[in-house]
Amino acid sequence: MKIHFIGIGGIGISGLAQYMRYTGHEVSGSDIKDTLITQKLRSLGIEVTVPHTAEAITNQDLVVHSAIISPNNPEVIAAKAKDIEVLARREALLKILDDKKVYSVAGAHGKSTTTAILSAIMDGSAIIGAESKEFASNVRYDSTSDVMLFEADESDGSFINSNPYCAIVINAEPEHMEYYDYNYDLFYDSYKTFINTASFRVLNAEDPFLATLVESVEAHWLYPSKDISKISYTLIDNEPHTMFTLKDFGEFAVWGFGKHIALDASLAILAANESMDIEVIRTKLLNFKGIKKRFDIVGFEDDRVIIDDYGHHPTEIKATFESVKEYASLKGFDKITAIWQPHKYSRTIDNLEAFINCFDGADELIILPVWAASEAKREIDFEESFKQYNLTMADKIKRANNTITVIKDNKDLEVLNKGLIIGFGAGDITYQMRGIA
Repeated sequence: MKIHFIGIGGIGISGLAQYMRYTGHEVSGSDIKDTLITQKLRSLGIEVTVPHTAEAITNQDLVVHSAIISPNNPEVIAAKAKDIEVLARREALLKILDDKKVYSVAGAHGKSTTTAILSAIMDGSAIIGAESKEFASNVRYDSTSDVMLFEADESDGSFINSNPYCAIVINAEPEHMEYYDYNYDLFYDSYKTFINTASFRVLNAEDPFLATLVESVEAHWLYPSKDISKISYTLIDNEPHTMFTLKDFGEFAVWGFGKHIALDASLAILAANESMDIEVIRTKLLNFKGIKKRFDIVGFEDDRVIIDDYGHHPTEIKATFESVKEYASLKGFDKITAIWQPHKYSRTIDNLEAFINCFDGADELIILPVWAASEAKREIDFEESFKQYNLTMADKIKRANNTITVIKDNKDLEVLNKGLIIGFGAGDITYQMRGIA
């Protein structure tokens, strides 16, 4: 088939596009601007048009678009005028995954990490919502296997269409509630549908919602507070590793710091153990090297380390910050600087109180302008809300070598060149932290 993906620069759509290219389809796509993702897609032989234009629609058999694409998009209009089938991503999954044995990972937090850990353990194709450092991509294609290790997305309800053979749910914390019209019954019913669709289930029994299903759903339940024990942290070649014991399976080591890493790894281990020997799992778990933009060490000197993290929800940030404090302690750093680019006005306002409390332990908090992600601007008094911190409001940061300069009104406010410096956010902060913005 000839398939065109609108919004191909997004991590989710780009994953589907790459996978369909690997399976032999002719793939093209478009987005509003060029990014590192669109550049990589072109290097794979995928034609990418920037910006969206009706001329990109020629004789394709199918057009797939991301959830945020408007019905008035010129390519959507052009495709319909030519009687080309147009599907949202969530609808396209039914076609793409219908003949696969899908290990589908869902939850508000930890999906990418858990999927990447699972892909380190198990053979098969993989589509992840972040780049696995193990294979330097968010997509792995295995033509010899029908297994698909898939990061499922609840933000547009598409996880229901992921054809799960195995449903792995880390948590079911309400997120992306605007899609569900802030209807919590609808949100949780979607999780129930996802779980009940699967033949095999691995669930976190201590999540408040999932705990209500323990008596009614047959699953491999993980009780983190009692099933995961003897957690400790160590540095191996300055890389963070968590050691832990899982049930009666013995000790495991996994890249990363924190109880949440042990939780993610434990769910992946339980899912893989259905078809794999535990000793093979223990060895292959060491293949996991982390994922890009998750506690991603992007600069290192004896007296400083720069970390880029995708965390954009307070639960994610709080969990990661525990790892930050552990890492700083092991390295002997006496200062932690957090740089936060809030992602979406709606998420920030809906979770403001939790955001206020998730940076505990930061010696300095620098807040950048909200990354709106197409939302209309709304007023948020950050200076009042976050006054408990040593707070700096800035416009941007600039990276040069392993030094970060904080900028406000086109003036340099300060230079960060000591201790642990970590940036949080799902916008362009990742490029600022890496010195490519």
